[in-house]
Amino acid sequence: MEAIFDDLSYALREPRTDVWGSVRAFALDLAFKLVGGLAIGLGIAIGYALAG
Repeated sequence: MEAIFDDLSYALREPRTDVWGSVRAFALDLAFKLVGGLAIGLGIAIGYALAG
């Protein structure tokens, strides 16, 4: 039982910070924007090809 309280006190003394969290969020946002732009560009290209 004391080990649980020791682990809790250690976690409260030194909380871990997610350093890569903001980098991961930025990379995912950029990836989604690139994929979305590619999908829109392909849609326009196919539309132009079908139109004429």
